Amino acid sequence: MPDRQLLHLVIGGELADLDQIAFKDLKKVEFVGAFPNYGEAMKAWRARAQATVDNALMRYFIIHAHKLLDPLDDDDHGGDHDH
Repeated sequence: MPDRQLLHLVIGGELADLDQIAFKDLKKVEFVGAFPNYGEAMKAWRARAQATVDNALMRYFIIHAHKLLDPLDDDDHGGDHDH
């Protein structure tokens, strides 16, 4: 039986400032992709974060979309972390 799909989205863009999570221009937020599990999303997040490391205002985030689709799902991937 295949692993259950746990939809994760990776997005990112330039923040307005370093003190809060607010994008400078929502029209320029990058949709990196949709991934079937946390591990695949983390690979994509890491690649984009490393590619933009020279710009301190560029930030990428993993959205646990499966939790938005099914709020009662409390699968914690073996330990949930802020990303």
